[in-house]
Amino acid sequence: MGRLFKKAAPAVLMSLVVLAGLYLSLQVYLSGQSLAAFCLVGLLGLAVYVYTSTKAYNYRYLFPGLIAVLLFVILPIAINFSIGFTNYSSKHLLSFERSTQYFLDQTYTVEGGSLAFTLHPDGAAYRIRLEAEDGKVFVTPALALQNKAVEVEALLPTPADAPLAEAADTRTLIQNLKALKLVTVKLPDGLSVSAAGLREFAPVRKQYLKQPDGSLLDQESGDVLRPDMEQGFYKNQAGEEMQPGFTTVIGFDHYVRIFSDRALSEPLVQIFIWTVLFAGLTVVFAFSVGVVLAVLMSWEALAGRAIYRVLLFIPYAVPGFISILVFKGLFNENSGEINLVLGQLFGLTPNWFTDPFLAKTMLLIVNTWLGFPYMMLLCMGLIKAIPSDLYEASAIAGAGPLTNFFKITLPLIAKPMTPLLISAFAFNFNNFVIVALLTGGRPDFLGTKIPAGTTDVLVSYTYRIAFEDSGQDFGLASALSTVIFLMVVLLSLVNMRISKTTANEQG
Repeated sequence: MGRLFKKAAPAVLMSLVVLAGLYLSLQVYLSGQSLAAFCLVGLLGLAVYVYTSTKAYNYRYLFPGLIAVLLFVILPIAINFSIGFTNYSSKHLLSFERSTQYFLDQTYTVEGGSLAFTLHPDGAAYRIRLEAEDGKVFVTPALALQNKAVEVEALLPTPADAPLAEAADTRTLIQNLKALKLVTVKLPDGLSVSAAGLREFAPVRKQYLKQPDGSLLDQESGDVLRPDMEQGFYKNQAGEEMQPGFTTVIGFDHYVRIFSDRALSEPLVQIFIWTVLFAGLTVVFAFSVGVVLAVLMSWEALAGRAIYRVLLFIPYAVPGFISILVFKGLFNENSGEINLVLGQLFGLTPNWFTDPFLAKTMLLIVNTWLGFPYMMLLCMGLIKAIPSDLYEASAIAGAGPLTNFFKITLPLIAKPMTPLLISAFAFNFNNFVIVALLTGGRPDFLGTKIPAGTTDVLVSYTYRIAFEDSGQDFGLASALSTVIFLMVVLLSLVNMRISKTTANEQG
């Protein structure tokens, strides 16, 4: 019995997983995401093949990792890359079909023929009583008023239906007015009415009618809206853009704009230069401080080395965002301790957050503080690997500490540290956290169409384009992030090449 269970358990488990996957795919398909549903079915079929076929046995252990890479690495990159070829922004959030449907759902109130109405509770729902000017009364079925469009038919009440609960008061009407305006009541004569205030329903009519050529006729004004597939808007006869816009493919326009639009390219060039300087100087300063401290911590005659090591490691142990926020308070121009000390000693109160040079200096100081413990630890490990015979021979030759440092220590740790320094450069090239938390990219450049700061790095500038600008141009931000991604890929390839060369030299 136990053997039979062990043999049947994998098949049963696989069957349950397949059923769950098919159910999930069906739900995704019913929600309107047909492409995603087909992809899920494809992945499910591939999983069944991998775990049931003897030919794919070697991939059974790799399959979960490959799927994770596909879903969490390749798919986001592909989505970001595709958005860069569209005009997707806060003004173009909807698809063309949804934008068209938005206009077709719009209604307007027709003058004349209004009906007085009262709202009557019916359990947890409500019934609407309409009374025409000729005295005819119509009553709707019980409705659960919600914030969604509802169309119901109202009939002449029969004696059994005539008794209604006491009409709701004005307060209840106000609370439910938004939901009432979404209710369209169809009367027996075919007329449709909707709430036009707290006391009356008025005839409504579809504002836009779709024409055979795809244009939309405004039945209220007689205007015609035509879709502009290049700009992503419906435009009226006067050429005005009608909201909401829709997403459309614009090709390489964003990439051309990045390098040709002076309003974008000029701050972009300055931000790129600062990004390279920020990443490079951070690595130089952090490595310089780290290697000097590592040499001192390796000095056996230094008393209390263990305590110093713990104290110097604290900046690396404390979460970075906490340290950044603490420094933001310390550098506060009005009440920060740094300005208080400088003011007392030298009479200086630097404008750390409003002067571009000082803001950049502050960023480098804080980032060096966060980065030097890591460099110090690496250098300490490398220094221990240096043969002591070299220092003994140097001492016999009469060389001093500086000679030992520049002729022995630094050359021997420079090669193994080179790939790590390049990695640190790539990390700081995309160091969004410190810029966002400390300066927010400010102070801003003057006279730019898109907000751009003197302390922005490329990634924070991209973030501001996508989420902080009033236009929220997601397509442009995606194109820019793709360019940054290619830069980082290039840095990674250089790092791999140097690492390989270093490994061959050491071998």
